[in-house]
Amino acid sequence: MSAYTLLIAASALVILSYFFNLLSKRINVPSVLMLIVTGIIIRQVMTYFSIGRIDWYPYLEILGIVGLIMIVLEAALDLKLEKEKMPLIGKSLLVALIGLIGSTVAAGFIILLIIPNFTWIQAMIYATPLSILSSAIIIPSVGHLPELKKEFSIYESTFSDILGIMLFYFLISLAGPESGGEAVGGFTLSLLITIIVSALASYGLIYVFQNIKTQVKTFLLIAILILLYAIGKKFHLSSLIIILVFGLVISNSGLFFPGFLKKTLKADSVKLLFHELHIVTAETAFIVRTFFFIIFGITTVLSSLLSLQVILVSLLLLASIYGLRFLVFQLFLGRDIYPEVYIAPRGLITVLLFFAIPAEHQNGEFQNGILLFVIIATSLVMTWAMIRANKKDVGEEVLEMLEHDELDNKSREAAPENKTNTID
Repeated sequence: MSAYTLLIAASALVILSYFFNLLSKRINVPSVLMLIVTGIIIRQVMTYFSIGRIDWYPYLEILGIVGLIMIVLEAALDLKLEKEKMPLIGKSLLVALIGLIGSTVAAGFIILLIIPNFTWIQAMIYATPLSILSSAIIIPSVGHLPELKKEFSIYESTFSDILGIMLFYFLISLAGPESGGEAVGGFTLSLLITIIVSALASYGLIYVFQNIKTQVKTFLLIAILILLYAIGKKFHLSSLIIILVFGLVISNSGLFFPGFLKKTLKADSVKLLFHELHIVTAETAFIVRTFFFIIFGITTVLSSLLSLQVILVSLLLLASIYGLRFLVFQLFLGRDIYPEVYIAPRGLITVLLFFAIPAEHQNGEFQNGILLFVIIATSLVMTWAMIRANKKDVGEEVLEMLEHDELDNKSREAAPENKTNTID
């Protein structure tokens, strides 16, 4: 395949993804689902024309890592740590944590019960990616929700991403040769080091980049953040915290630069840097998300969905996901829990972490069709919930308009009578 053919195909896919985004806002079907279907169609076309087999997995892994960084950074730039929002942030963190742990334990039990040759810790490692919400799907999909529900969904999915990745690597350390106490101690030390490095890196980067006068600096900053993330992973740190902390510091610079630190802050330069970073991050996340899910669709084998084991395990996982969410939401959020109780799609991080399971902990009995089934099913459930919520909102608006018109008509009818009575 020539370079020009690849360029034409890549450009066409980006344009198609843009129209998927526009269509998604109209019909409330996640654009990610359309991208996966596009990838599946491309696979069938490649098979029909006998196009040579390509090993997509290295590209998928790289796209997944960069996409994860961009998505978390994009979400962090949107999080405003204002005093009045602290209860919402605390509640979303608690719901994300309890939901993640509960869903992981339930999924681990299902895997252990049905799929042979699994140990408990191995089942938990496989269960963790299936328990993490996909901010890559949620963040672009909740824009039309009421502000409070939208912010809660963004906070919850972001916290789920970060906590899920930390839990995944903690379980891998527990499955290693070290004792449980050593694994916990090592993980705690790693977390503390990551937080310290994150704070120092964030303040250092903002101080340096606010003084850079050249036009080309945003991608330099992103390159440094990716470098820090990759180096952190090499040292087994929770590197995603570095990205999250930097995003929070630059988007809430007034909060993180109090007192004497405020004198070192160039507010106008930081504001401009934040604005440019927000645009570049959103654009990059869009591109990476496009190619990641299309390639995921290309690597998907539809026949894997026909296995009875895949169907049984997937349905039990879905029942546990929504059953637990309903209980947790009822407990912490009360009655007004729709549609967010159904906003629980799995996506980019789920796929990425499955590829990150070390060879010594992999189990050939686990069928990848479960992964595909859960991703597609949770996206469809979210689609149904969003369409239903949108219809409800439209119905309420129409009802309000009718009530308003009725009141106006009554006022007009009453006006002549009042006038007549006054003359009499």
